Amino acid sequence: MELLQSKSLPPIPKLKLAVVGHVEWVSFLSVDKCPREGTISHGKIYLEEPAGGGAVSAVKLAKLIGEPVDFFTALGNDLTGKKCFKKLSQLGLNLNVAWKDEPTRKAISMINRKGERAITVIGDRLQPSKKDKLPWQKMNKYDGVFLTAVGSDALSDCREANVLVATPRLGLGALEEKNIKLDAIIGSSLDPDENMEGLSIKPAPRILITTKGSLGGESWPGGPFKAFKLNSPLVDTYGCGDNFAAGVTAGLAAGWSIQQAISLGSQCGAECATHLGPYDH
Repeated sequence: MELLQSKSLPPIPKLKLAVVGHVEWVSFLSVDKCPREGTISHGKIYLEEPAGGGAVSAVKLAKLIGEPVDFFTALGNDLTGKKCFKKLSQLGLNLNVAWKDEPTRKAISMINRKGERAITVIGDRLQPSKKDKLPWQKMNKYDGVFLTAVGSDALSDCREANVLVATPRLGLGALEEKNIKLDAIIGSSLDPDENMEGLSIKPAPRILITTKGSLGGESWPGGPFKAFKLNSPLVDTYGCGDNFAAGVTAGLAAGWSIQQAISLGSQCGAECATHLGPYDH
């Protein structure tokens, strides 16, 4: 599949989009190389901000459409959760938060000179569910919704969106149990938790996309596609997959072809790799 340049893509129409997913407060640390046992290493650049698949994809969608995006999530009722809420609001999101007694999840992402990252998460992933008093009835108003983490009891509500896209991290068993047919599922063959080799989920998603980092990826239908070439040096691969998923979600919600949606997603993923952390401030 030949990727289309942004100048070849149609303008993104006015869309109403949402993300349902998780947040982690992430410490990004640029290092010469990731540490080995018994060694002392030195960091160069340090950055802290809310990230995680839900937050990253939602912020990218807001930038793509130039409008606030609704973000359904769960945060711990602690200082970290409040910091996440404040920063994500500043990044263009309308937050619908289920405040939990559990602590907000944290993570550390170490990025080496090649731009590859090693992530350690601290704490459990928090996610919203039907039991939380969130405006689930709004789902039928959205042109597109991307799912990264949600209770299975809210999946039927989410399916009311015109286009529903998800990551395999959502939990494929829950989708089968609730008989939810996705418009697209997007995973990385480089991530064991997202590898979809031999996937036989029923009902089958309309589109299945697997990415392979700098090697591109493949979609069914559609076939193989190449990665979008970087216009700047590679800095950090954190969030590239979530940015890719955001671009694909926006394209499909706009009614574009699979090729056009993947082209937009590939450009979003490539742009993310050119700066530290998932956001281009």
